[in-house]
Amino acid sequence: MTAYIARRILLMFPTLLGILFISFVVVQFAPGGPVERVIAQLSGADTGGSSRISGSSTGDFAGRTPQAGASADAVNSRYRGAQGLDPEFIKNLEKQFGFDKPAHERFALMVWNFARFDFGKSYFRDTTVLQLIKEKLPVSISLGLWLTLLTYLISIPLGIRKAVADGTRFDTWTSAAIIIGFAIPGFLFAILLIILFAGGSFFNWFPLRGLTSDGWSQFPWYWKIIDYFWHLTLPLIAMGLGAFATMTLLTKNSFLDEIRKQYVMTARAKGCSEGQVLYGHIFRNAMLIVIAGFPGAFIGAFFSGSLLIETIFSLDGLGLLGFESVLNRDYPVVFGTLFIFSLVGLVVGLISDLAYMWIDPRIDFEAREV
Repeated sequence: MTAYIARRILLMFPTLLGILFISFVVVQFAPGGPVERVIAQLSGADTGGSSRISGSSTGDFAGRTPQAGASADAVNSRYRGAQGLDPEFIKNLEKQFGFDKPAHERFALMVWNFARFDFGKSYFRDTTVLQLIKEKLPVSISLGLWLTLLTYLISIPLGIRKAVADGTRFDTWTSAAIIIGFAIPGFLFAILLIILFAGGSFFNWFPLRGLTSDGWSQFPWYWKIIDYFWHLTLPLIAMGLGAFATMTLLTKNSFLDEIRKQYVMTARAKGCSEGQVLYGHIFRNAMLIVIAGFPGAFIGAFFSGSLLIETIFSLDGLGLLGFESVLNRDYPVVFGTLFIFSLVGLVVGLISDLAYMWIDPRIDFEAREV
């Protein structure tokens, strides 16, 4: 077991390096960039995502004006819209963003800094990448953690019940309900919830912004908990609609596959009760495939799955941060969040494998080739 864990940890380093390298290469060929973004801001032509970011989006160059009379031919022709700007100003922009160095030097410096968990500062926000992530993390933790917990607590018992009652009326109508729920886009259901329960055309029962109400820090502890979940109710319902369907059907099919095996018939022939057969024999084997899907479900809910929900419910989390950073070519934030997301995904994958052994000790990781 120790050797397997060590191998997996060692493999994380080339995996992270490969992810960063591929992403870095893709960025080099992507149109636009932070220099072009500043030029567009100065020329008044920027209508992209950076215009939604509060504060100055031109960093240390806010308020600077190009020198009058500069020759358009002298301006670096690589940047669209740079005609009329002082060439020295363009060079200072490149130095500010680190583009005065060759690509291989910039990549090597990024890898060295990331190895020390130094992700630098945002190009367009006057703060470090780690501080930005720290500010947005509570929203993503709240959505991802509670969604994953609720999904497993509801879907696994429901899936087991459907497997035991396979073909009955209960199985039929619950299958119809979860398939309909799966077919409804989460963002569309979120809008419907707002219309019905958040001050739309009917009721005004739930809030629409943030994780807590104004003055939350002054509330009694029990009211803080109530207020927190009051704000989370609608986002979690909207996000969980599709997740419940996937996990329920996965659990049902896994248990059905085990119920039809020979060892179950043998256990019943020996006089074991249905509860003993189900939870003493079937449960351990059937749950393996459910656990295998945990890393993807957790990472999806924690990071990417909440982007539209964060936007609709005005929740400023990591999903929205990453999306806006890509739009604004805020490369330190893009690569910093990518590195952290990838690292968390690899660690969760390792934990998932270790959970296999805890549920089924017959699995021998020492004999497994990585």
